[in-house]
Amino acid sequence: MMINRPARPRALISLVPMIDVMLILLVFFMVTSTYLNLDMIPAVKPSEGAATGSPQAPAGTLMIRLGADGVPVLRGTGLDQNTLRATLAAAVAEEPLTQVVILPSGAAQTQALITVMDSAALAGVTRLRVLRLEAVQ
Repeated sequence: MMINRPARPRALISLVPMIDVMLILLVFFMVTSTYLNLDMIPAVKPSEGAATGSPQAPAGTLMIRLGADGVPVLRGTGLDQNTLRATLAAAVAEEPLTQVVILPSGAAQTQALITVMDSAALAGVTRLRVLRLEAVQ
């Protein structure tokens, strides 16, 4: 005579403990994290620029266009990083409150923008803005 034992039901894997741990970690990281200042890179909307006055830039403003290839263009001339830094340093030496406006192309890489911003900072520019143009649809 054989005694048949009933088959044990398969143990169910519960996701509740894992979800509890994830929620605890989420709350922990939210409470202990610091928030970045999102205004570190000031961006000017076209509407703000038009509201300030005349459409022409003041004499103490330089506009650097940043193309898709990452080459900064100042007054229609493409510049390398050393030439750009020397040009900006000369402009700041002549007028300490020179404002530099960077107009990046939508296809430009972020690294190219950061490189231009670093060059401006090393040249002594204290008034630096990034202008983002949006297409009107």
